[in-house]
Amino acid sequence: MKRTTISRILWVLAGALLMAAGVLCLRSPAAALGGLSLFLGLAMLFSGIVDIAVFATSHRYVIGAGWFLVDGILAVLMALFILGNRWFTALTLPFVLGMWLLFSGVSKFVNSFELQRLGVRGWGWFTALGVLMAAAGFFSFMDPLAGMAAIPVTVGLLLILEGIVTVVRGCFAPRLWR
Repeated sequence: MKRTTISRILWVLAGALLMAAGVLCLRSPAAALGGLSLFLGLAMLFSGIVDIAVFATSHRYVIGAGWFLVDGILAVLMALFILGNRWFTALTLPFVLGMWLLFSGVSKFVNSFELQRLGVRGWGWFTALGVLMAAAGFFSFMDPLAGMAAIPVTVGLLLILEGIVTVVRGCFAPRLWR
């Protein structure tokens, strides 16, 4: 029970931070553009560390925990890339963010079918959100110039989407435990 509560709190906190980052990008696009790569990198790093910590402490008890680990590792790797190459990241942000959303969406989509197979109620939410995230990531590759022109708005909306998915994961955490 204690592990469920801790993982739930961590996921909701990570989701809230991601959504806050998204709202800040939407509220002050000019300021967001300057520090966007740092802000995005830190938000992604925290989100990835939370997923890895939840896996490390409860992989024996959580259904589909391997997908949390995959999602966490990808988020941490992308965050380290962003934090280590901030100028390059600022130029390629739509691609970097698109890759993160695409991979994160696919992992959540695949994980949802494992949850369905195991009889977890609410698995369809993970399917829908995974498809939405993967589609958002895919569409960011379709017109990168438009993405560059609207970086703060695009990043803000995508961070809010990732935050919502993380909060939903936290809300469904008790259903994921065996």
